[in-house]
Amino acid sequence: MVNLGLISGDKPLKSRKVSFRIPYYTQWGQHLLICGSDRLLGSWNVKRGLLLKPSHQGEELIWCGSIQVPPGFQSEYSYYVVDDTRNILRWEVGKKRKLLLPDGLQDGQLLELHDLWQTGSDNIPFRSAFKDVIFRTSWSLDVERPLGITQNKLDQDGSVILQFRICCPYLEEGTSIYVLGSSLKLGQWKIQEGLKLAYAGDSFWQADCVMGKDDFPLKYKYCKYGKAGTSVECGASRELSIDVTTGESRFVVLSDGLMREMPWRGAGVAVPMFSVRSEADLGVGEFLDLKLLVDWAVESGFHLVQLLPINDTSVNCMWWDSYPYSSLSVFALHPLYLRVEAISESIPEDIKQEIREARIQLDKKDVDYEASLATKLSIAKKIFVREKETVLNSKSFQEFFSENQEWLKPYAAFCFLRDFFETSERSQWGRFSEFSKEKLEKLVSKESLHYEVVCFHYYIQFHLHLQLSEAAEYARKKGVVLKGDLPIGVDRNSVDTWVYPNLFRMNTSTGAPPDYFDKNGQNWGFPTYNWEEMSKDNYGWWRARLTQMGKYFTAYRIDHVLGFFRIWELPAHAMTGLCGKFRPSIPISQEELESEGLWDFNRLTQPYIGKELLQYIESFPFLENLNSSSNFCSQSKLKEKFGASWTIVASAFLNEYQKGFYEFKEECNTEKKIVSALKSFLETSILVESEENLRRKLFDLLQNVALIKDPEEPRKFYPRFNIEDTTSFKDLDPRSQNVLKRLYHDYYFCRQEGLWRQNALKTLPVLLDSSDMLACGEDLGLIPSCVHPVMQELGLVGLRIQRMPSEPGLEFGIPSQYGYMTVNAPSCHDCSTLRAWWEEDEERRHRFFQAVMGSDELPPDQCTPEIVHFVLRQHVEAPSMWSIFPLQDLLALKEDYTTRPAIEETINDPTNPKHYWRYRVHVTMESLLDDKDLTKAIKDLVRGSGRFYPRKDLESGQANGGESAKPQLGSELPSLTQTNGLSKKEGVVFEGAF
Repeated sequence: MVNLGLISGDKPLKSRKVSFRIPYYTQWGQHLLICGSDRLLGSWNVKRGLLLKPSHQGEELIWCGSIQVPPGFQSEYSYYVVDDTRNILRWEVGKKRKLLLPDGLQDGQLLELHDLWQTGSDNIPFRSAFKDVIFRTSWSLDVERPLGITQNKLDQDGSVILQFRICCPYLEEGTSIYVLGSSLKLGQWKIQEGLKLAYAGDSFWQADCVMGKDDFPLKYKYCKYGKAGTSVECGASRELSIDVTTGESRFVVLSDGLMREMPWRGAGVAVPMFSVRSEADLGVGEFLDLKLLVDWAVESGFHLVQLLPINDTSVNCMWWDSYPYSSLSVFALHPLYLRVEAISESIPEDIKQEIREARIQLDKKDVDYEASLATKLSIAKKIFVREKETVLNSKSFQEFFSENQEWLKPYAAFCFLRDFFETSERSQWGRFSEFSKEKLEKLVSKESLHYEVVCFHYYIQFHLHLQLSEAAEYARKKGVVLKGDLPIGVDRNSVDTWVYPNLFRMNTSTGAPPDYFDKNGQNWGFPTYNWEEMSKDNYGWWRARLTQMGKYFTAYRIDHVLGFFRIWELPAHAMTGLCGKFRPSIPISQEELESEGLWDFNRLTQPYIGKELLQYIESFPFLENLNSSSNFCSQSKLKEKFGASWTIVASAFLNEYQKGFYEFKEECNTEKKIVSALKSFLETSILVESEENLRRKLFDLLQNVALIKDPEEPRKFYPRFNIEDTTSFKDLDPRSQNVLKRLYHDYYFCRQEGLWRQNALKTLPVLLDSSDMLACGEDLGLIPSCVHPVMQELGLVGLRIQRMPSEPGLEFGIPSQYGYMTVNAPSCHDCSTLRAWWEEDEERRHRFFQAVMGSDELPPDQCTPEIVHFVLRQHVEAPSMWSIFPLQDLLALKEDYTTRPAIEETINDPTNPKHYWRYRVHVTMESLLDDKDLTKAIKDLVRGSGRFYPRKDLESGQANGGESAKPQLGSELPSLTQTNGLSKKEGVVFEGAF
């Protein structure tokens, strides 16, 4: 950011010349331009911005341009990449740059701005995870010289004022910034004679000096100097060449971006809120348990605690609601995590006794979702009756209500209606089926007969807010980042779809195509988003979600970030995730198919069911592994269809529309209809085959299509995923097969990239700008090639799971090759733990033991603590910004915690849509805090890897910079030149290091 202040000087000129210069590599047909707030820079209309011209200087491509400006000119501006017709392809991320003309410019002098492209990663140190937690300080710097002010004047022809500007987000108390360089003015690399920078606010430091022709070409670096010693920037020296032979005097502002230091690397622990166990909880983890978890994280050397979604999911009022990604409300917190003992200081003894008894009854191996929630709400209601007047009239509650009433009123009304009608299916709510503000206000008014019930939901949310806020503030003070989770969808029967139905495509369902988790794809059941409608108020619903999350978290995980590029959309009547299409996407048109000689659209889009397919054993492929868009490894598996019973099945579900070929009857021609019809069929059928097997076989028949017709635009088509696996495809003539294979590849891997990139750049920046939380994207699955470049541009940190590598041809990821802008982990909540994964597959275990651990011996059947240590060390030593470990994988470092069968540590089974999310850690947080052997083992891993870990002196007012050991050899991290205890008398020269 450029912010030139006033320079004392003579009377202003009638015009000034401002020159812009920025290095940036583009592709053919791309251009750089500047657009700004002033009309000379286009008034933020890119079509009228200043187009820059490129030139090669050494190995760099430099873009330059200039304008004549009047006295007093000032403007904000940013750089943009555009195509030949000035359509925006990408733009800088971060704050707008500011330009104020210096008054000291004389006739014939030039203001030259040397900028660097701002990426999303440049803004990461200013996210709250770092700014307010990791780099939090108890002291502040005073501005020594306002940003841009210079104290020098151009007093001779050919002289140049260089203004050095560097951003340094974290500095220990008593430390200064210097610039050292090859010029005598910069000390000729001697720290004691270098140029000291002044603090200009907002983490920027600046200094200026007058340079002459003998000072160029100039090499320089920034460095820190203080009590802890001197540390110089990593990497090669910065270089500057200016042609001073023209005799043209000029101001040159060097906006050098971030100071290049050793990349900050931290570690963390991931555990669902419901899985945490403490001595005080009622059968499930509670928000106040986070304080114990934070203490354990600090003892273990962790800077971060990651949770799964904590929003209310109480749609069905049964254990199905344990699925934390199916939100009843994207704003309300889940009552499950309330600590009832903490909601009042005057709980009577009989209720205290009830709490004690409930604690014993609910202290089970796994979470009893229904019992825990019902018990908490029952006890909370008894306390509410006693103190409702006092709490609801308190200043703190009134402030909470005023700030949150826009979502709180509809939420409380929804909960009341759900309980009153005993269903969340709002079509059963009579006149309340359709939301209106008028009906809402009557329902929640003080005159309403149900006002007290509505207020009870206010009361619960108020105390949840207080308890989570207390835990979040505790984490901040301890230097621990609290990381939340942003679900990609909301439940079909949710408060949000009730209040804002126009924001959702209610006739569709969200899911994922076949991948590592499920060969049939996934169907999450959420309606897809109506992005066009959401854009009308600049995605206000999303902005409100992120603002709400930012009250508690300083980092968050974007669930299925691929959904912001494109989502896998299924019809509402689908139950599996196989026969879907991407939205948005460019379909295959009927004209396109006809031009290729494909005319029989019924044959291609209707289930292709021949008599042989019903009667005999067929070979059906299934996905064995899916590592990338170009790596589909399939293997044939024999599946018997219906054998001799085929006539019975055919008569019940099919019609023969021509000899030997069948179609589904109207009453069972969708997946949901098949499920319904199958129940009735089995009640009277003599078949002994299980309902599950019959359902799967009927689904196979229904899904045996080559193309999917768009239900809204019948002249548009989409290739069925894994089209070559279908009999519908295999029975086509070779020419038709070749045409469809080409169109399939084009649809899934070519034609959509520009559209998906454009879609992500409309939506993701809104999320990132809605809060200052650190954003991480879960980018697993079928990854379009545009995803990682966009995430890099926006500063989104990606996810790397070793067993699910994104690189083609790899079975196991290589942590040492991960990029810095990543979170790495050996497992996650959507897959088996490290121990369970090790035990699942003997052959895979052997391949891992040989390829990754470098041993030709037979691996042990059990994942021993030594193996766990090896895998964790691989990850913690990786270049990734974060290593975040599931708590189960950390506990496996000690044999005492591996007595429980590994399969019982599973959090989620993605292949089971009705999985019960109920895993509880089998040891309390209090016991873990007392286990010094485990915390020492974990801390030694972190310390030995070069990762930073929290300091324990935060409460005494020390800065939270963290401590670290030197990076080990082979970590591929830049080295940092350091000399401890440097004094000016020693005259240390750094030139030899450059």
